Amino acid sequence: MAISKNINIKNKRASFEYNLLDRYVAGIGLLGTEIKSIREGKANINDSFCSFFEDGLYIRNMHIAEYSFGSFYNHEAKRDRKLLLTKKELKKLHEKGEDKGFTIVPLRIFISDRGFAKVEIALAQGKKDFDKRETLKEKENKREMDRALKR
Repeated sequence: MAISKNINIKNKRASFEYNLLDRYVAGIGLLGTEIKSIREGKANINDSFCSFFEDGLYIRNMHIAEYSFGSFYNHEAKRDRKLLLTKKELKKLHEKGEDKGFTIVPLRIFISDRGFAKVEIALAQGKKDFDKRETLKEKENKREMDRALKR
């Protein structure tokens, strides 16, 4: 069973729902069966978010499907997973994340060159409805311009 190293699981709603300010790449504390499921591409971060607990930053509500060949060692599908960042990055995120209107959202999960699962997170600010409509208008205008240039 050949497994592709080009794993790139995206949260497509994040850029629509939020203005993305700062981006970070963090490692994820995973169990053995979880990394195997991610390498098969069986993960979902659409409804997930990041929050601080007493000992660090955790990604919550991330769904990783149970590994098909895992026996009683299999993991829970939606458990909280610790994100691995430097103390400096954690401090900066904690300070900015405390402000009203800011949140930390995962953008994508990928496999690094060394074979480790990484998650790209962003400090984000929620968009209002009119901002979302503006984004859709810009996207449609860009699409029309590209079509006109190709003709």
